[in-house]
Amino acid sequence: MDWQTLIEEPAVIAAAVLALGLVVGYLVGRLNKELLTASGVPETVEGTPFERTAQSIGTSTVEIVARLSSWFIYGIAVLTAIHIAQLLDTDAFWNQVIGFIPQAFIAILVLILGFIVADKSELMVSEYLRGVKIPEVSMIPKLVKYSVLYVAFLVALGQIGVYVFPLLILLVVYVAGIVVVGAITFKDFLISGAAGIYLLLNQPYGIGDRIEVDDRSGIVQEIDLFVTKFEDDSEEYIVLNRRVLDDKIVRVRD
Repeated sequence: MDWQTLIEEPAVIAAAVLALGLVVGYLVGRLNKELLTASGVPETVEGTPFERTAQSIGTSTVEIVARLSSWFIYGIAVLTAIHIAQLLDTDAFWNQVIGFIPQAFIAILVLILGFIVADKSELMVSEYLRGVKIPEVSMIPKLVKYSVLYVAFLVALGQIGVYVFPLLILLVVYVAGIVVVGAITFKDFLISGAAGIYLLLNQPYGIGDRIEVDDRSGIVQEIDLFVTKFEDDSEEYIVLNRRVLDDKIVRVRD
C-alpha cells in the first residue's frame, strides 16, 4: 500500500480530524479563558453562590465556560471522525446529532449565565434593600433569583426543542400571582415607595436638616426611595417614608 492510498483511508482521515479537533479545542479553551479573564468576568462573578460552588470543587466559572467550549469542539471532532470512519452509517442519526449539539451547547451556556445573573441579582437587590426594616422585604431577593432562574430554564429548554408553552403559561400565572400577592403583602412598602418618590422630587427637607417625626427629632442622614434616616446624639431613627408624611413631618429651623 503506497502513501497516497494510505492517507486516503477513512480511518487515517478520521484520526487526523480527531487529532486536529483535540488541538483546536485545547487552543480555543485557553483563548476563551484568557479573553474572559481580561474582560473582568472573574471580578463580576466573585462572591456569587455559583462561583463559590465552582471553587469548592477546584475550578471557577471562567474555567467551566472555557472547558465547555473545548469539550464542544472535542465532541464535534469525535462525531466527525466516527462519521468519516463510517463506524455508524445512518444519515438521519447524524443530522439529528449535528443539529442538537450546537443547541445543547447554547442551552448549557444559557443555564450558566442564568445562575450567575440570578446570584448577582439576588445580591444587588439584597444590598439595595438592606436598610429597609420590613420583614416581608427579605422575600424579594429570593423571588428575583428564582424568577431569573425560571426564565433561564425556559430559554434553555426551548433551545433544545422542548415544548415550553405550558411553562410559559405557568410563568404568566406566576407573575400575576406575584403582582397580586405583592400588592397585598407589600401595601405599606409600595405606599412608602410612592411617598419616597414625592419626597425625592419635592425635597421638603434634605440631608443635614433637623426634622421631627412622631415626637422624635434628629438630623437627616439619608433619604432613599423607602426610608428616611435621621439621628440625634447616640440614637438613629429609620422611618418609612409613608410614616413621614402621615405623621406630619416638622422641619426644625435653627
